[in-house]
Amino acid sequence: MEGQGPLSEELFHSFLQLAVKRQASDVHFEVGYPPTYRVFGELLAAKYPPLTHADTEAIANFVLQAPGSGFTPLDFREVDRSYSLPGVSRFRASIFKQRGSWGAVMRTIPFQIPDFDTLNLPPVIRTIAEARRGLICVTGATGNGKSTTIASIINTIIQQERLHVITVEDPIEFIFAGGKGLVIQREVGSDTASYSDALRAALRQDPDIIMVGELRDREAADICLKAAETGHLVITSLHTPDVPRAVGRIVGLFPADEQDSVRARLADNLQAVIALRLLMRADATGLIPAVESLLATTSVRELIRDGSKINELRTYMDTAGADLGMHSFDQYLYRLHEAKRIGLDTALANATHRADLERRIMMETGGRPA
Repeated sequence: MEGQGPLSEELFHSFLQLAVKRQASDVHFEVGYPPTYRVFGELLAAKYPPLTHADTEAIANFVLQAPGSGFTPLDFREVDRSYSLPGVSRFRASIFKQRGSWGAVMRTIPFQIPDFDTLNLPPVIRTIAEARRGLICVTGATGNGKSTTIASIINTIIQQERLHVITVEDPIEFIFAGGKGLVIQREVGSDTASYSDALRAALRQDPDIIMVGELRDREAADICLKAAETGHLVITSLHTPDVPRAVGRIVGLFPADEQDSVRARLADNLQAVIALRLLMRADATGLIPAVESLLATTSVRELIRDGSKINELRTYMDTAGADLGMHSFDQYLYRLHEAKRIGLDTALANATHRADLERRIMMETGGRPA
């Protein structure tokens, strides 16, 4: 391959087209490996020779010299940028240096924003999408559907109401078009220097809804809480495995001497927390979300104010909260398994309390399911 010159832009695009055709969530371009796709959680290598340093440098340049990238070629060590292949898909590109060479991971982002039914989200998400003030947090590991769920919530809102939405993203992922709402989308790096700068500006731009791609630091969290306190709806994401730890993460962004007041502010302004995990379907034909959901009732607000009772949120979701559509991961996993949408091994592997879930399944089925 060295003698044939670097990979062409046309061939790069063909790999991206194949990613969409295969329903891959990501495609990896790294030196020493062929282009590799993640399809339903599994890594699958393309039938192509290992990529060279020249190949991956060419890919980095294709992405970063695209119109609107805002970057000179390869003048940094890592960056996230959006990339569009007309008629095929949008992509979130993560470009990075490793062992002196360039690498890239391209995440597929469809042009059309899927609705709640397409995403197999539970009815409680529709309830959450009716909020017009306060804070909504969507949490989960990378690649588990946070961005798609947030986009679906926002798209549902702007199809129904004339509202002004400002998004701050790194990078911009889904493009909002059509509907009744007015949407401004700002990208960290090319449109604004930081989340915090964009959020401060957003408060002066007459927003109804502010979407923050990720809550990363104290300053951004403080501005988001202030926005919620002043009557705006703020939607953001976190990287935590479940609902209780999402609440703890927000509080933990602040120094210890501020955390009591932050718990009070969060208790007053939180609307909902949604935690997501994408799981393999029982028939291995794709992925389905397991969803943990919390609505901020009076009882929930009291538990949040008392920092020692955060872990009681999970019990509340499965007891008093169940009548409102709330559920813990284990309750949702039980339902998915009962409906034969996921297998037993998948349910148990993703359980918060594996032994308890296994015992419940065995008791209600008369023995260990096949």
